[in-house]
Amino acid sequence: MPPKRTPQSQVMPEPTEAELSLLRVLWQQGACTVRQVHESMARKNPVAYTTVLTTLQIMYQKGLVKRDDSERAHVYAAALSQRQAQKRFLGKILQRVFEGSAAELVMQALGSGRPASADELAMIRARLNELEEKHK
Repeated sequence: MPPKRTPQSQVMPEPTEAELSLLRVLWQQGACTVRQVHESMARKNPVAYTTVLTTLQIMYQKGLVKRDDSERAHVYAAALSQRQAQKRFLGKILQRVFEGSAAELVMQALGSGRPASADELAMIRARLNELEEKHK
């Protein structure tokens, strides 16, 4: 019989839109109880407490969040930092959609949707300069 897989031993799946919304709360506020996540979510979009609870339980099973159940009110925290999650999922998109071409991804990102702000362009230029220095 194969060993039982714990949430932490599973390969982390990509979060759904609803799960991403909850992760954003956890990334911004840190570890939270279900009630705290629900209150934060309810300020922007009415959502049932039971929906938040069920979604967090599913996310725990998927390995997207960690849970401290040592107290009566379980406390949830994101399993990955926002930066780690962005890097992981961007890598998947880069390979699947852009055939590994970072240049094509950047060109599409800059050419579609809202225009990049002056601050964003300055950050992009600084990163490009940094990369060029490494290649010299």
